[in-house]
Amino acid sequence: MATPLPALVPVAQLSAGDTAWMISATTLVLLMSLPGLALFYAGMVRRKNVLGTLAQVLAIAALVSLLWFAIGYSLAFGPGDGWIGDWRHPWMASLRVDKPQGLASVHPLMPSVPEAVFAMFQLSFAVITPALIVGAVAERMRFAALLWFSALWSLGVYAPLAHWVWSPEGWLAQRGALDFAGGTVVHLNAGVAGLVAAWWLGPRQGWGREALTPSHLGQTMTGAALLWVGWIGFNAGSAGAADARAAMAMLATQLAGAAGALGWMGAEWTLRRTPTLLGLCSGVVAGLVAVTPASGFVGPGNAVLIGAVAGLAGLWGATGLKRLLGVDDSLDVFGVHGIGGLVGALLTGVLAEPLVGGVSGSLAAQATAAGATLLYSGVATAFLLWLVDALVGLRLTPDQERLGLDLAQHGERID
Repeated sequence: MATPLPALVPVAQLSAGDTAWMISATTLVLLMSLPGLALFYAGMVRRKNVLGTLAQVLAIAALVSLLWFAIGYSLAFGPGDGWIGDWRHPWMASLRVDKPQGLASVHPLMPSVPEAVFAMFQLSFAVITPALIVGAVAERMRFAALLWFSALWSLGVYAPLAHWVWSPEGWLAQRGALDFAGGTVVHLNAGVAGLVAAWWLGPRQGWGREALTPSHLGQTMTGAALLWVGWIGFNAGSAGAADARAAMAMLATQLAGAAGALGWMGAEWTLRRTPTLLGLCSGVVAGLVAVTPASGFVGPGNAVLIGAVAGLAGLWGATGLKRLLGVDDSLDVFGVHGIGGLVGALLTGVLAEPLVGGVSGSLAAQATAAGATLLYSGVATAFLLWLVDALVGLRLTPDQERLGLDLAQHGERID
């Protein structure tokens, strides 16, 4: 059965509390991208690539926002079938406000807030997902190519997956897949795409032979802190209301981030005798990633367990697995987001608590969703990279890469 069209309802029927919370949550999620993710990545690249990395995240945020307005929202959340929404309501045509009549449209997935708030909240997710891929191709992808790829990927990969998992008619939702706030749709999806893109581009010059030293880990820590704070909106906002489930998701998010940080730190301290700031920041993100699909389905104890496991798995993904694969995933997008998203998706099937989320998890359903995400995202990303490479070329020239993104692509530098 198709998802019903957004309906006009009396404004008095809307919840002021839910609306206020969802506006706040949306603001927090946007904070994750700008400036959170931008600073997080910029601090990890070399000095000659800082401005270029910041420009990439900012430009993707602007580009995807307008694409979401044009057609992305309709493809992801419009009525359709199990595979995709529809093309009948571009330019957010379903979104309406009739002030004289006291009416506003609402989406059936979030009926207590104006549809404009629902669309904006989902826009913030659509923005950060392709921006995450920037970390995998850092320091070597042409700016124009990245924009073309991000545009096509947003519409051709992100929007369909969002429909499969989050639309009630989506084929993965119909099979019982649980993803409260984006473990598969956002993190596993972006992680797999980042791995494929890093492999396609090849390693940076000097990778594995010389130290590619981060420019400013203090900046990275600032970005990680902004991501952690913003993640409250990411997960608790996915409840769609200011209610007890949102409160539990908020608590689960905080605890998982803390457990991820200490898990990564403890393992690093044991193995290398040195706990690093970068490891703490990475562990925070790994824990937050893993609890994302489970945040509305688990209590505090299981949230801590998920975060701790993700901290250990993320360290392995960013070190042992990375060496095994031999792929220069520059800022460990797959190691942290891909592995964390996979861990979280599978553990949701095992640890979901009916008293919290009202449903029981299914490991088989979670494995199906994860497998479908891995396969579709990997194949579709490879096709889009091939297409963009054929059209405009993906990689900087060797001379441009030595010069750095800042001067080679933008004519700017940090003095």
